[in-house]
Amino acid sequence: MKNNILTLSILFLGISTGTVKTLAQTGYSGRAWHDSIQVIPGKVECEKYDVGGEGIAYHDADSVNNGSGKLNPDDGTYYNTFRINEGVDISYTKAGGTDDNPYNKVEPKMKQLYVGWTSPGEWTKYTVDVKESGLYQGTLMYTANADGKIALDIDGKSWLRPVLIQSTFNAAEPLAWRQWHHWNKQFLFNRLKLTKGKHVLTLKTIEKGGMNYDYIEFTKVK
Repeated sequence: MKNNILTLSILFLGISTGTVKTLAQTGYSGRAWHDSIQVIPGKVECEKYDVGGEGIAYHDADSVNNGSGKLNPDDGTYYNTFRINEGVDISYTKAGGTDDNPYNKVEPKMKQLYVGWTSPGEWTKYTVDVKESGLYQGTLMYTANADGKIALDIDGKSWLRPVLIQSTFNAAEPLAWRQWHHWNKQFLFNRLKLTKGKHVLTLKTIEKGGMNYDYIEFTKVK
């Protein structure tokens, strides 16, 4: 029987490296996707990283989008061509036994865009608007073919040190390619400080890669 409840095993409790006091990363020239700043508390959708290009809004190991236009054919549709000319690799959840499979720990919504084909050293930036100062906890909606690590920076400074992301590999899976489509939620951090205002959040892949990132949900706890 599937467990559709948030995985509560805490592999790492984030420790604050200090309250963020700047209003945005100094010298940063990127801007929010479609000029629509993502809001905290709430979900930061990983595919909606900032506009600005390679080395500014993101860094990817190659210039090819391995999802839009490659895995998903360039047929002019929204989901198949989302950010097709950028290096960040993007796909979306699909029904028919791909992402709606019996090995999910948490059921994903269908036709949800996500960042995939991740490699160590890659990163994406997000301009966010924190509505309330306080302490936050966060969860990641993801898949991982093997244990990996991610980290988060705020305004160019370390905020969440590398966190172990638990593999969603399942030896009972009969289809090797579907090991990258077992969805789960993991608790990432608890009681980390954010100050009200606009900030630049950086999601960094530290180890292993091969993970898919749907969103990070920020919840205010105090």
